[in-house]
Amino acid sequence: MTPQRNTGAGTEAELPEYAGHYRLESCLGSGGMGVVHLARSTSGLKLAVKVVHAEFAKDREFRGRFRQEVAAARKVSGAFTAPVVDADPEAARPWMATLFIPGPTLAEQVKRNGPMPPAQLRRLMAGLAEALRDIHRVGVVHRDLKPSNVLLAEDGPKVIDFGISRPKDSELRTETGKLIGTPPFMAPEQFRRPREVGPAADIFALGSVLVHAATGRGPFDSDSPYVVAYQVVHDEPDITEVPEEIAPLVLRCLAKEPEDRPTPDELMRELRSLSASYDTQAFIPAQRAGVTGAAGEVDEGTGDAARPKPSEETEKGKRKESGKDPRPASGPRLGRRVAMATGAVVLALGAVAAVVQWVAGSTPQPREGSPRTTSAAFAAWQANPVTKGASTPQCASGDGKLFCTEASTAFALNPVTGAVLWRHTVADIHWGRPPVLSAGLVQLVTDEGRQVTALDPDSGRTRWQHDLPDNKGMKYADGMLLLAGADGTVTGVDSATGTTKWSRPTGGHGIQRIDFFPSDPSSAYVTSTSADGTSTRLAAVDPATGDVRWDASLQGLLLPVGAQDGAVFLLATDPVYGDTDAVVRYTPASGATHRVKLPAPRADAQAGVHDGVVYVLAATGSLDAVDMGAGKRVWHLETSVSRGSAPVADDRHVYFSAADGRLIAVDAHSGKVAGQTSPRFGTGSGGVATSVPDPMILASHIYATAPDGTVFAVDAGDPAGW
Repeated sequence: MTPQRNTGAGTEAELPEYAGHYRLESCLGSGGMGVVHLARSTSGLKLAVKVVHAEFAKDREFRGRFRQEVAAARKVSGAFTAPVVDADPEAARPWMATLFIPGPTLAEQVKRNGPMPPAQLRRLMAGLAEALRDIHRVGVVHRDLKPSNVLLAEDGPKVIDFGISRPKDSELRTETGKLIGTPPFMAPEQFRRPREVGPAADIFALGSVLVHAATGRGPFDSDSPYVVAYQVVHDEPDITEVPEEIAPLVLRCLAKEPEDRPTPDELMRELRSLSASYDTQAFIPAQRAGVTGAAGEVDEGTGDAARPKPSEETEKGKRKESGKDPRPASGPRLGRRVAMATGAVVLALGAVAAVVQWVAGSTPQPREGSPRTTSAAFAAWQANPVTKGASTPQCASGDGKLFCTEASTAFALNPVTGAVLWRHTVADIHWGRPPVLSAGLVQLVTDEGRQVTALDPDSGRTRWQHDLPDNKGMKYADGMLLLAGADGTVTGVDSATGTTKWSRPTGGHGIQRIDFFPSDPSSAYVTSTSADGTSTRLAAVDPATGDVRWDASLQGLLLPVGAQDGAVFLLATDPVYGDTDAVVRYTPASGATHRVKLPAPRADAQAGVHDGVVYVLAATGSLDAVDMGAGKRVWHLETSVSRGSAPVADDRHVYFSAADGRLIAVDAHSGKVAGQTSPRFGTGSGGVATSVPDPMILASHIYATAPDGTVFAVDAGDPAGW
């Protein structure tokens, strides 16, 4: 049979399909310009195939840039890039096939496991310097080096995505016209003199990438690309938490003038003087099963790669959220941030000062280890059932108990006293998936998401174990485990027995997401997004039967965050950056959609819903309360909490956890901080969590967990006394 040529592969299409001679097996990720697929050649060779979105394939200028990307990638194919195997930029849907490289992107690695330790940072810097040396030798300037364009293979970093700016991530304009690149990783000359950009711009980007790898943030940080642009050109970089041994090199890379930056060869010489062993060691620890990655344009936050379990080293993670610098005073700190007002950008220094005063400890704190009695009926408590190698427990409630997992231990606690009711070792508990009480059994996902283990809630003994079919997502809903298949089907598994009850297509666009909200137990919500990210299909599915109760096609890339009173609440996100720019309420009975735009995009936002108000917490710590009934944002607070949990709320307060173990309460009506607990740091450097579980509201009590292995409970009515 003659292979289908030029069919491309939108994620909305039905598999299998082909790009040239290459069969497309599954979607690795989707970005603003196209979709990256895992594919195989006729001989079985694994490839990553990037297929351009149909709408951009009609753009003559875009096709020209894609041809340039293919030519540049072919020039530099070698040890530090993903070799180009084949391409057809003239196809109806242009595509390029590169060798598949297993391993996460640097962005995924840092997001999952926290900042890299110094030895890995040295090897990363050396590998990227070698990559840039080879890229520049053939006359290519990358111009868009960033964490999502660096693949971490076992033999070192690979630089991908050459010579093309995505159509939607370079809309920042100046008097000189359209800029090419991603603002947080662009050099000053890319803003000031874009036509004069040379190899030194890639060295500046390398410095920014190293800061991100070392701290989880960039040297210039803001929600607004316009503010970032100003900071890159005028401000000094913040390299506070970059290890001292490489901080001077990073600072040289971030010099404002291109001629002041080192060349790749100079960087490698300096690194050799720091450590003679960086080029003889494995670049990263051996990858756990289930971690996926590939060459190509797979943006941060896209795809659905299995999340690895963190080791004790990776659990050391992210920087402290308390506002105090954990490094000695002698460490380099160039974190100046000037107040500026250009156009619509105004930084409110008064609000910042208020946050600093709060973080510094204006709220009274109880002495650690001395729980306070908050009422006659309830005494605050804390428990640490698994003391060895403490990490952040994940908990769920039900049947009058708290069910938790930590490392390879499952345990149950009395929610009134914190007493341990039972504790058992369970092998291969899937990190990132808390236990669930469903159909009267404690359900644990084990074996890297390939198995479910059901425990008796009274004794903790294993009732049964069942293997799971391959899936791209799962959610427990009203006595059923719902699994989203890569082929667009949803399967229902009986939580009581582990047997499959139904499986059916839902008519989505391909890879699907499943959400379930206890406030609406009659429906699970299945969402899928069109290949170009401009529309989302939302379907309500009966968990018991798989019947689709209703479905709708909504504008934009939307993620459900709650369902109440006959309405579904969603976050609207940018398809390239993944930032949240609006909150949406959809009412299926009337088909009405109501959208409230946020004043500025919120990065990696999470949300909770209570009484028609959506509370949106960004990774940067900004907290917004959006009243969908009133159709407006009612208050905003800068909390200083980086990458906290999703917020939960009751009638009085909004609660969320920080990576350092603090539980924070904000007045739901005024948006003022009501109280917070003391930090509960884990062991090792930093001592913070890489993933922060949500707190739980039960009756008038709040339950939360911390990186030191603690599960604790406080009185919801007395945040000031925490």
